[in-house]
Amino acid sequence: MSNIDAITPIDGRYAAKVVELKEFFSEFALIKYRVTVEVKWLQALCAEAGIEEARELNSEEIAFLDKIITDFSIEEAQKVKDIEKVTNHDVKAVEYYLKDKISGTSLEELSEFIHFACTSEDINNISHALMLKEGVASVVKYQEDIISKLKEFAIEFKNDPMLARTHGQTASPTTIGKELAVFANRLQRQLNIISSIELMGKMNGAVGNYNAHLSAYPNVDWPAFSKNVIENELGLVQNNFTIQIEPHDYMAELFDAYSRWNTILIDLDRDVWTYISMGYFGQKTIKGEVGSSTMPHKVNPIDFENSEGNLGLANAIFGHLSVKLPISRLQRDLTDSTVIRNMGVAFAYSQIAYLSTLKGFSKLLLRREVLAKDLDNAWEVMAEPIQTVMRKAGIEKPYEKLKELTRGQAINKEIIKEFVENLDLADDDKQRLIDMSPASYVGNAQQVVDQL
Repeated sequence: MSNIDAITPIDGRYAAKVVELKEFFSEFALIKYRVTVEVKWLQALCAEAGIEEARELNSEEIAFLDKIITDFSIEEAQKVKDIEKVTNHDVKAVEYYLKDKISGTSLEELSEFIHFACTSEDINNISHALMLKEGVASVVKYQEDIISKLKEFAIEFKNDPMLARTHGQTASPTTIGKELAVFANRLQRQLNIISSIELMGKMNGAVGNYNAHLSAYPNVDWPAFSKNVIENELGLVQNNFTIQIEPHDYMAELFDAYSRWNTILIDLDRDVWTYISMGYFGQKTIKGEVGSSTMPHKVNPIDFENSEGNLGLANAIFGHLSVKLPISRLQRDLTDSTVIRNMGVAFAYSQIAYLSTLKGFSKLLLRREVLAKDLDNAWEVMAEPIQTVMRKAGIEKPYEKLKELTRGQAINKEIIKEFVENLDLADDDKQRLIDMSPASYVGNAQQVVDQL
């Protein structure tokens, strides 16, 4: 089926790049997670000795309920949507769907324990957390691929000197490998933060106090009961301090962390784009691809441009989610409900960007001859080590003397050598400076890479 009439590029032009995210962030996924939470809650109620009316389930009944989750399909989700047309309430539709599923079975007598003591947000907040838990696990593999590739580049190019530029001007040399190692480390640090964020949930009723629960079964330890479902059954972390909604603070932490990760990747995309424009990197050509509609010679760095653009879209959405979702008037308003449905949009734009960066990486070819020529045309950068050694030797006004020699002047190896030879320096310092070149003056760049 063609997606040419899709409104968003996520569902149209880029649909194939994010198809797996449908499993975690689509309307179908949300309904499936809701069904999962409702079934797990019912099973837990029936396993609680203090809730006598919710009798213990036998193995066949447990298997029947488990099968509702494992066999849940697009067709089953459509049944829920059909019920919603009548209820005009999406969570209530799930409750009625499950009651229909157990109708005519031995479980029918337990129908009223489906959604027992729950408010809709008890189901929704857990479902959204599960969406994030499994969705992030899917997206992370591309982030790890980017970091892994950067580390490969860093090691491969750690001994390849490169003229650095600060403020766009020639500066102390570095190596290509070291500069990419910086990005690998920055991205890894943010990914560690992402993985450390606890995904939280609550199942404590209409205002967070287990009011309805305790009215029916005052002797049940409901906080402990809910904790078991949230943490042991669903793999989240319980939040006992809530209003009707789980406050979404952890979501803001997660989305802000993703924004930082994406911002670092934008920085990388722009730097690699610039290295390509300077000729430091060439790009492998792909047969049939067109770089320009009018200039046949061009091989544009479109993958890094595509990545940068989609990261901007992702961060715009992440930014709104992180500032909106933690805010709710008094104990509940519904402004979060429509906004939170766009979590998957931000992750989809991010994934499109990650794939574009990886595609760009696959085309890169280091042009060592360009690096060498650039370095050999920048002997003025040797002013830094020379004036530093002059300071060490106590020579008067070293900075000013090198400034007069180099600023705005055409400097070459011979000029630098002559200047050094006329300095009153110790023989070993003088020889070290004479032997030094822009290509060798890279400090501990190689050792930085080794720290990865």
